[in-house]
Amino acid sequence: MTMPSRPTAPTPASTRHPSRRRLGLVLGAILVVLGVVNVAIRFGPAHTGLIAGPLVALGLVLLARRAGLTWHDLGLSRRTLRPGLKYALGSLLAVVLVYAVGAAMPFTRAAFQDARYHLHLGAALLTAFIVVPLGTVLLEEVAFRGVLLGLVRRHRGAAWASIVSSILFGVWHIVPSLSLGQANRAVGAVLGAGTTGQVLTVLAAVGFTALAGLLLCELRRRSGSLLAAAALHWATNGLGLLLAAGLATRLA
Repeated sequence: MTMPSRPTAPTPASTRHPSRRRLGLVLGAILVVLGVVNVAIRFGPAHTGLIAGPLVALGLVLLARRAGLTWHDLGLSRRTLRPGLKYALGSLLAVVLVYAVGAAMPFTRAAFQDARYHLHLGAALLTAFIVVPLGTVLLEEVAFRGVLLGLVRRHRGAAWASIVSSILFGVWHIVPSLSLGQANRAVGAVLGAGTTGQVLTVLAAVGFTALAGLLLCELRRRSGSLLAAAALHWATNGLGLLLAAGLATRLA
């Protein structure tokens, strides 16, 4: 005689994936926080990002864990540390090579002549090795290639995650790019001055950083580690800053 099977117990709510509504609320909260921080870094006291960056990054990680993401979802798993280090080293070497060639060529050297980085040696080193990694790279990588990428990928897959994360990464750079045309000679010369030049500069910055976001997402996907994307991000910003400061000192 066949015994009737027991009804399957319902899956506890704590083990299910978050609902779409909950996902929308979490994403909305993250975007509001990032928007406030973006404006505060741009218009607040100097080095606001140096304080806000680590604190907000920590808060976003805690929020993501609360929403059900694992350390692997966030790119912070110890299992992917070794491949992350390999990709990080390769990224650093690639940026060094590209920047060395760019600085050596007269027609590309102007791209490194940025008034924001006319710093003496001590200030340049402090900015490159403290302010950039803690105030910029940490927050942006945790937010865009960690939390946002992990949340969207959990519900929509890797392709949608990379696209959404990269578009938002481009939008994040609207405020910082408002004065880019005045600060960078090459950008100002190509896109022009005035209101039209500023609009073109912002659109170009959003498009370029969105494409850069896709590259960083792919690096994050291939390595499985946030470390790889963070290394490329820091190398692009930090080494570029040091090179710009060095050229400014040399031309002074």
